[in-house]
Amino acid sequence: MSQLTRLGRSIISPITNLAPAVSTTVVSPLVAGAFADPMHYTTSASTSTPAYTLPDLPYDYGALEPVISGEIMKLHHSKHHQTYVTNLNQALEKYHAAEQKKDVAEMIALQSAIKFNGGGHVNHSIFWTNLAPKNKEGGGNPSGELAKAISDTFGSYDKFVEKFNAQTIAIQGSGWGWLGYDKSTGRLQISTQQNQDPLSITGLVPLLGVDVWEHAYYLQYKNVRADYVKAIWGIVNWKNVEERFAAAKK
Repeated sequence: MSQLTRLGRSIISPITNLAPAVSTTVVSPLVAGAFADPMHYTTSASTSTPAYTLPDLPYDYGALEPVISGEIMKLHHSKHHQTYVTNLNQALEKYHAAEQKKDVAEMIALQSAIKFNGGGHVNHSIFWTNLAPKNKEGGGNPSGELAKAISDTFGSYDKFVEKFNAQTIAIQGSGWGWLGYDKSTGRLQISTQQNQDPLSITGLVPLLGVDVWEHAYYLQYKNVRADYVKAIWGIVNWKNVEERFAAAKK
């Protein structure tokens, strides 16, 4: 299975509420495989290439305060995530044109742009649903089978958070901290990814992701990434994570 094929499998439907706007016609296996799972997209009028769109947030920009300010959320969602979507669509259009011309060299050259911007779209689409306002599912502790799995794997919830924080804070440069599910072993695993590499390229199913690119926290937390990572547990939507876990085990 290619990296791009695995990339597209990182969003579990219908949990993410990212159902496609319309059906698309068949595109190349490379492109189709990359984003085969439902995300917001429409079909381009000029080509059969899917045009992805920015998903709406399930809450207002200021709803995650005081953990994440409304200013950060607005910039992060409407500017940064939108840029990944725009650049992904452009890369896919170019890929489609290169495929029509059988320009294999150009198709290969475009894969990094598809991976980076596609990963940015996938990662953020998961991230928004992993969070919730404190008075609406945000914060608290996991329950049920997920809570048991965390305890069995890491010893306790507190030990899990401690390990997750340490690995995520230690990421050099930009990247993401993830709680993933390994279907081959049936166990949970903490993993970190550089830049916008999606967790799915490792073979893990993403359950919970924390964005530690500076644009996710710098306006509020400055260069103290640790404070941001420790604070974000107060708005984790464990119901969403638990639903992802249940779906991943099927």
